[in-house]
Amino acid sequence: MNYEYFIAKRIIGGKVYKSSISAPIIKIGIAAIAIGMVVMMIAIATGIGLQEKIREKVVAFNGHATITNYDSNVSQESVVPISKIQAFYPEFKTVKGVTHIQAVAAKFGVIRTETDFEGAVLKGVGNDYNWQYFKEYLVEGRIPSFEKKWSEEVLISEYLANRLGFRLGNKFQMYFLKDDTEKPPNIISFEIVGIYNSRFQDFDETYLIGNLRHIQRINKWKEDEIGNFEVFIEDYNDIERMGVEIYQNTPSTLNVSTINEKFYSIIEWVKIFDKNIYGIIGIMILVAGINMITALLVLILERTQMIGILKALGSSNWSIRKVFLYNASYLIVLGLFWGNVLGLGMLLAQKYFKILEMNPDVYYVTEAPVYINWSYIVGLNIGTLLLCLLMLLVPSYIITKISPVKAIRFE
Repeated sequence: MNYEYFIAKRIIGGKVYKSSISAPIIKIGIAAIAIGMVVMMIAIATGIGLQEKIREKVVAFNGHATITNYDSNVSQESVVPISKIQAFYPEFKTVKGVTHIQAVAAKFGVIRTETDFEGAVLKGVGNDYNWQYFKEYLVEGRIPSFEKKWSEEVLISEYLANRLGFRLGNKFQMYFLKDDTEKPPNIISFEIVGIYNSRFQDFDETYLIGNLRHIQRINKWKEDEIGNFEVFIEDYNDIERMGVEIYQNTPSTLNVSTINEKFYSIIEWVKIFDKNIYGIIGIMILVAGINMITALLVLILERTQMIGILKALGSSNWSIRKVFLYNASYLIVLGLFWGNVLGLGMLLAQKYFKILEMNPDVYYVTEAPVYINWSYIVGLNIGTLLLCLLMLLVPSYIITKISPVKAIRFE
């Protein structure tokens, strides 16, 4: 029999324990563990959730990596075409982890109405385009269909639609300047079949998505010529290595850039959330540990006579320390239990009922996104338990300084 565990269990189950002087302090210690757990779970779930949502929006418009020609063009417009006849297209078989590759092109133009005009970039896409992300952002209508060779259907952002007074089903004209500015511009009529809102204004105010063939015709490109390739990978965390590997498996005339390079400021800003998460976890574990140290010291002080009797009966210092560490473990586990119940309850409520709203102009989302994964929840529980117990090893050392004779007479 593990007699240390047996004594700790009897102490925990005793009525005197529940009505003792240490009871309020113990409750405060349990509450500190529970609150700390709730705060840490929310910090991780919302921090990672926000990171993933923002990255998803960037990936939706650019892919994880972009394959382009080497040129000095710094605009978003496709200038020098690339042939679609490549060894890596339509399937990038030479690089493991690439899930999809699509051919696109972009052309700047001006949308003109009877009363207003707005500059925008027409992103031309084909039948190989991955609409997965835009299905989530779709607020009205449907995804454009390009079965007809010169389909005029486009997907426009809610931001542009509101600025220009467009509604679903409206038609409009878009003007594209020629290289020779003295010649009249190309004019194409489009029909709005869908309206999207990604809540990422930098993109929403820029892009409408239409048929790639229109850009090919305006630029006088061949049918197999496009502006660039967008590559999607399986795991974003592997993007740096994948970017290098994709570059090594493309012709030397082509350049590869990842979203980390193209949108450096956004990605670096997102990475700051990691530091915030680590800071919150550290502070919460420290606060919980200090509260448990206080509770343990009060328990030791309250059980001084018991410690003296156990020593007089031959118990070693380590055995008596284990009794109190078992006791403290129970309190920590109890705090973790209630912390998990409350934390998961709040996260699930946010996930399904969108209680906490956020400013989309700052965070690019309208509500706090939640990422729930059992691996980090289990890791957080085990880590908190172990770190708190390690912190309790030092104050439990005070037991070794207690004299059996003085302890038995202690009042």
